[in-house]
This record gives sequence, C-alpha cells and structure tokens, in this order.
Amino acid sequence: MDLILLCVFLPLVTMAWGQYGDYYYGPYNHGDNDEWANVYRQGFNFQCPHGQVIVAIRSVFSKKEGSDRLWNYACMPASQSLGEPTECWWEEINRAGTEWYQTCSNNGLVAGFQSQYFPSVLDREWQFYCCRFSRRCPYSCWLTTEYPGHYGEDMDMMMYSYDYYIRGATTTFSAVDRDRQWKFIVCRMTDYDCPFQNV
Repeated sequence: MDLILLCVFLPLVTMAWGQYGDYYYGPYNHGDNDEWANVYRQGFNFQCPHGQVIVAIRSVFSKKEGSDRLWNYACMPASQSLGEPTECWWEEINRAGTEWYQTCSNNGLVAGFQSQYFPSVLDREWQFYCCRFSRRCPYSCWLTTEYPGHYGEDMDMMMYSYDYYIRGATTTFSAVDRDRQWKFIVCRMTDYDCPFQNV
C-alpha cells in the first residue's frame, strides 16, 4: 500500500517543486553562519527583490546561542495576473515574548521579514514587509500546520501550492523552550481588482 501511495504522490510533489524552479533563495548553508540572513542574537532585514514574494522559510534553532534561530528565505515572482506591486510597507512590530496574529494590511502579501533579538526574553520581535498588487483581494485562506513541528526543531516550510501566497502568521511562544511555533496564513488572490480593503 505504501508503494502505491508513493507512486501516486511522487509525481505530484515533483510537479509542484518544478513550479518553483526559478525562485530566488538567499544564501543558505547549514554549516556556515555567513550563509544565513542573520547571525545568532543579531537583528536582520530581509526583503525579496521587487515584484517577488516569500515562498519558503528555513530556520535552525540553537539553545546554546541564546535560544535563537538562524533564518533564511526564498522568494519567487508573483503571478503575472497580479501585475507589479503598487506599494510596499513595513507592518507594525510584533513584540518579543508574546503570542501574536498578524496579516498584511491593505490586502498585502509578505515579501520580507525584519527581526530584532532581545536577550532579556530570549526571543525576537518581528515585522512583515508587505506588498500590495493593484487592488487584488485574498480568498480561500487557510492556516498551515505548525512550523517547526515541535519547539527547538529545525524548520523548513515551502509553498507547494501554485498561486497561493503568504499573507501573515500566527505564533505561539514557549516560556520553557524559549522558542516559537509558526502557522502561516496562506491565501489565493483574485485576478481582478475588488473594492475590499482587507479580508
């Protein structure tokens, strides 16, 4: 039975992976801190190239480095049906040591992350860099599973669904493990302009 399922799902995964063949990934290497978007206990600012959005997130946790994480992100051009971004901005700061839920305002899509580490709480504050594409609106939104699956684990999240975009996230924070789990808010976007400000 397992072999049959493998034969059915392997071509689907391969096809979904192939759709992301031309994405931009920041430097990534498990063995060298210089290949990440940040170093432990330091702030960072990552923005996708103009017209691109976040499609994958990787992270490695280290308890000995202040219960902090290294982060890296992959970007890919948004669908041609969305056109060019009409405006981009930084959202409000999500404070360290607290749980939070945030989507990009004004129907924006996540195109970057900014973060600052706080040694007093062994956690980071976060901001989303959001871009709006004309007056397109989100629909068919859902939450991903938790990333990482357990506190302290490595994290590797990839958007396998074509034409779905990250609009935000909800996170939980463990005061014991000093780590976060993320669920990303993922939506499709209309191919036409619509009057709604936020859905």
